[in-house]
Amino acid sequence: MDQRELYLKQLEEKWEHLTITNDIMFGMVMENEQICLELIQRSLPELNIKAISRITPQKQITGPISARTVRFDVFVRDEEQRTFVVEMQVADKHNLPFRLRYYQQQIDFDILNVGDDYSKLAQYPTYVIMFCDFDYFGRGWSKYQFENRCVDDPKLKLGDQRQITIFNAKANQFHGNMKLKGFLKLMGNQIDADDQLVKQVRAEMKRIREDPIRRHGFMKYELDLMDARREGKEEAQVKAVTMLKDLGVEQEKIISELAKTYNMSHDEALKLIQKVR
Repeated sequence: MDQRELYLKQLEEKWEHLTITNDIMFGMVMENEQICLELIQRSLPELNIKAISRITPQKQITGPISARTVRFDVFVRDEEQRTFVVEMQVADKHNLPFRLRYYQQQIDFDILNVGDDYSKLAQYPTYVIMFCDFDYFGRGWSKYQFENRCVDDPKLKLGDQRQITIFNAKANQFHGNMKLKGFLKLMGNQIDADDQLVKQVRAEMKRIREDPIRRHGFMKYELDLMDARREGKEEAQVKAVTMLKDLGVEQEKIISELAKTYNMSHDEALKLIQKVR
């Protein structure tokens, strides 16, 4: 079995065991309008959301050419032109506030066009909802909600119509009216059999797993990603060899460096060196 066949087998197993914390599975589940609406309603009950008009999973926002690209797990608008970005985050990379800062900037790129007055943004309130499989702030709360307020008088809001809500799946304290406990527990593979939303999500995940088109799409996405990473790695290896050769480094030393940096065998390193002229 070659490396690609082995990887295909691993992908088959991965597909069968995807949970709601996988961003691809999460995005596919959220394509179900009823589930997506229910999740947002439970996340922000104070908004009294009645309907959503557009759901875009894995939405890529195009900003300035030199800017870092952002791909949102789920991008939604409701009938009142409120924008909701819903994200699943399982890895604590210790940069959550700055990630969220950039997310909010990118959302506005999708709203404000050249020549538009800034006041247009008043018609498009934005809400970022982040489901985290870790407690970034360490308070043990199930929900952290943020908006811009005056430092000297917290009752005075900036009024920029932006809000961030972060849910913590590791919570040990739940708000009295918290209706997302079942979903947060599901993120840790704990099943609340009485929670209707949990039932809907699990049924949708089962339907998705059994869909051959969805399965093929997932496999193709992962294989394309693997190929892109491999091409990038090979390009980096060629650049390294070229640089070392230009510096006059001896062949055996180059082989040693390739083995140490890229975990290559002697023969693999030698073959690469001979290919680079």
